[in-house]
Amino acid sequence: YLYQLPPGRPNHTCGGANIWADVSRGGSMFCSAGSYCPTNTQEIPCASGMSKQRLREARIQSIDYLILLLAGACLGLISKGGDENFGAPGYTYTIIATSLLCKIAALRTFALDKLQYRRERASGISSLAHFVAKDTIDHFNTLIKPLVYLSMFYFFSNPRSLFLDNYIVLLCLVYCVTGVAYALAIFLEPGPSQLCSVLLPVVLTLLSTRPKDSTFMKILTSLCYPRWALEAFIVSNAKRYYGVWLIQRCGALLRTGYNLHQWNLCISLLLAAGAACRILAFIVSYLPVCTGLNWQLMADIPKSSAKALVQF
Repeated sequence: YLYQLPPGRPNHTCGGANIWADVSRGGSMFCSAGSYCPTNTQEIPCASGMSKQRLREARIQSIDYLILLLAGACLGLISKGGDENFGAPGYTYTIIATSLLCKIAALRTFALDKLQYRRERASGISSLAHFVAKDTIDHFNTLIKPLVYLSMFYFFSNPRSLFLDNYIVLLCLVYCVTGVAYALAIFLEPGPSQLCSVLLPVVLTLLSTRPKDSTFMKILTSLCYPRWALEAFIVSNAKRYYGVWLIQRCGALLRTGYNLHQWNLCISLLLAAGAACRILAFIVSYLPVCTGLNWQLMADIPKSSAKALVQF
């Protein structure tokens, strides 16, 4: 039908039809493609909303990069790493800072549209395609954020290890913590997920740096991802000590319990932890939808059949 404005009324949110027709001949019956119609008299193009959203996302990304730059510069200046500890304090600060900042930023990937995802999943969207698409888009930040942080931290702290080695370790660390953030964002509400994202890096890093006096502490620290990242950082730095520093290097590695030949193992563990957390996050994101659909199906069953099914 064609919309007829109500005569004598400035508010045109309610009106009538002056011409009736079937759907095949009525071109103005539905909101046109690419538009959003909040009322039956308003038609807003979706391009304006998308452009504002893209600008908002770009501003948020710029703030994240700026915070990483400032964190790298500050931690590079205050870290007092010497040849006797291979820069361990600075690397400890790096693990805490990058884990915290990247986790908080990665929470936005799945925390903001959980309701829309569940509604679209109920209508037939592929959960795997949705999860992989979001994760793939977020890989850009996974590649860029370690580079942004190291561009300040590396040149202020001036370690002996190569820039490429530090970048590989930090890249694997960011991949690991973003997987943890996905699981927290999907499993928890926004408030508790942010709290866990702040507490986990600090607590796990402190556990990783404690003396391993007992078997329990050795097993516990071996399960913490900061321990793998810290060992990879220190080993990559210790490999650059030659000559008269060999005895000092062996003594320092013996005290910390790190192995000079386990750099590849630490990198593999970080990547495996990131992949495992992503698989867990996908499973958790799929379960609530299935549960909701099952309850909806149960609601459609007659009471007698439902009672018999429960008894069965």
